[in-house]
Amino acid sequence: MQNSLSCEQVTALLSFYAEDKLSSKLAQYVKQHLEKCPSCMEKFMIMKNMLTKLTELHDEELENPYATKQYEDFKSNLSAYVDNELNNSDSIKIKKIAISNPLARQDLENIYTFKKLLYSSFEKTKNDMKNDYSRIVINQLQLDEEKSLDPFFKLSAAFVLMLTLIVAGIIKFLYF
Repeated sequence: MQNSLSCEQVTALLSFYAEDKLSSKLAQYVKQHLEKCPSCMEKFMIMKNMLTKLTELHDEELENPYATKQYEDFKSNLSAYVDNELNNSDSIKIKKIAISNPLARQDLENIYTFKKLLYSSFEKTKNDMKNDYSRIVINQLQLDEEKSLDPFFKLSAAFVLMLTLIVAGIIKFLYF
């Protein structure tokens, strides 16, 4: 191979050069040609820009291929749908989106799985907690009320005690 490449050869190698798929020696020859040839350099820049835009577009699609306005509406109404708070037409819209959009379907399945997990955890905890502490506290308060005397009886006993002391004092004063 000679030390310089023709425009036809460089044009054939441009896509490989742009993607760094050439051997280092061949890449060096292409680079030297691009530095000398403005026509091939313009082709290279156009191809590189196209590849960059294509890669960006492809990456966006890979990140969220189903993220659409419809999906955003689905996400905003998902909680209300799961809790049966939507009217019939909105519920049908959510169902249609879930059927047609795999991302929405996965979100809906995740929500139902999470809801089921929460419910089963609650039931397990409820069954594990045989004692109802609120009922125990209320019963204890009622027992405390039953043990303590009614204020009327306390006041009556104090009155009787004072009356007895007064009568005993008068008797003692009169007889002694």
